[in-house]
Amino acid sequence: MNEASPTIRKGRKFEQVLATARELFLQLGFEGVGVDEIARQASVSKATLYAYFPDKRHLFMEVARLECAHQAERLEAKIDPDASVPEVLGVVGRGFLEIVLSEFGRNMFRVCVSEGVKFPELGRQFYESGPAVMRAGMTEFLEAGVARGELDIDDVSLAADQFPELCKASVFLRLVTGIQTEFSAAEIDRIIDGAVETFMARFGSRLG
Repeated sequence: MNEASPTIRKGRKFEQVLATARELFLQLGFEGVGVDEIARQASVSKATLYAYFPDKRHLFMEVARLECAHQAERLEAKIDPDASVPEVLGVVGRGFLEIVLSEFGRNMFRVCVSEGVKFPELGRQFYESGPAVMRAGMTEFLEAGVARGELDIDDVSLAADQFPELCKASVFLRLVTGIQTEFSAAEIDRIIDGAVETFMARFGSRLG
């Protein structure tokens, strides 16, 4: 049974704690930092920290939720609503891959895998804050493309899941297995351009 997320109680040092925790989690990962260190570097007592968050897991979940929201906002700001479907897909694909390849993205994946069995709410919180938001946005965008006659898609929700997977081709497994952690701009362009071409070859309208 999943544990319900508690109501977060904010105070005057709440943002200070979050900013410190974010920096430490991104630098050291979930297991690499303890509550004592977060409290010390945030210049608050453990009692103050625990007044905001019942444990480290819920602090991490809030950091992840806010980070996902910020990244979604940054990506949305890059999208031109008047651009063509392939152009928007290119922007979305590059933004998505940037998140996947980021230190935050790698840390989140490691935490969800390593802690997911014991604390499934961590993975659920991350999914609902990040991938589910992107999926909803992609679904809405693709439905609009279908309505305009630019796309021909029978199962829009499936197509919304398929595009991000195309964007991870040849990258994700190398990343999570540690075979390669740095990817050149040319390599990323090749992957995203290929993902857009493949997606449009399958779903682009034949009526135009």
